[in-house]
Amino acid sequence: MKRIFLFIVTNLAVVLVLGIVANLLGVNRFLTSNGLNLGALLGFALIMGFGGAIISLLMSKWIAKMSSGVKVIEQPANADEAWIVDTVRKLADKAGIGMPEVGIFEGDPNAFATGAFRDSALVAVSTGLLQNMTHQEIEAVLAHEVAHIANGDMVTMTLIQGVMNTFVVFISRVVGYAVDSFLRKNDEENTGPGMGYYITTIVMDILLGFVAAIIVAWFSRQREFRADASAAQLMGRKQPMINALARLGGVHTAELPKSMAAMGIAGGIGQLFSTHPPIEERIAALQNSAER
Repeated sequence: MKRIFLFIVTNLAVVLVLGIVANLLGVNRFLTSNGLNLGALLGFALIMGFGGAIISLLMSKWIAKMSSGVKVIEQPANADEAWIVDTVRKLADKAGIGMPEVGIFEGDPNAFATGAFRDSALVAVSTGLLQNMTHQEIEAVLAHEVAHIANGDMVTMTLIQGVMNTFVVFISRVVGYAVDSFLRKNDEENTGPGMGYYITTIVMDILLGFVAAIIVAWFSRQREFRADASAAQLMGRKQPMINALARLGGVHTAELPKSMAAMGIAGGIGQLFSTHPPIEERIAALQNSAER
């Protein structure tokens, strides 16, 4: 609940800062003279930016189960399922979080954690991961996902995404009004936004959306390094996590749905947009920390 409270406070702080900056730069007077209310725009940016992000966070477990076909282990059907549930319970207790739901989904090696709250999250692993790794390596992967939960990464990434969304919505519409005002400065029948506004807003949404995605991906990559280090602490040593990453680097890993990619154990390609650092960098980071 503390993180949710901080999430709300941060949302309001972002809107407040945008309002203050807009007034200091004279944007408020410009918008008002062109028929746009700054307060209404800030409210719209808040709802569109943070509203969508928080709804996605609250629905994340349900979305994950539906999109990945996760089968939650209510009652272990065999020794392997019993071991997975028991391992997650031990790791959760050590990390100081509530017992997450544990699930399995069909696919190539991968795993993810999701959920809005630390004490009611979900950890899921793929059948491919279970078939291609040793118990020690699987435990390291589970420790990585539990670390994501304990570190509050789901809320943090949602907060960052919400901040980016708010700036994108606000800036694109301010620029849209500026362009539209310039194009229609001699239009005596200017009664509202014209095509210049709508076209500019769409283009700016796309361009700024790419910039926002790059920033969010960068934060996600930093969270992966931290989750690897936290997993090593939960395991008591770094080698199992290093072995698990090396194994993942040698097999084809499943691509998770976009809403869960940031919390998976393995990411996609494309350095700027990748939610995960290269496996080699993650291994090197763990090895270097082991040497200190």
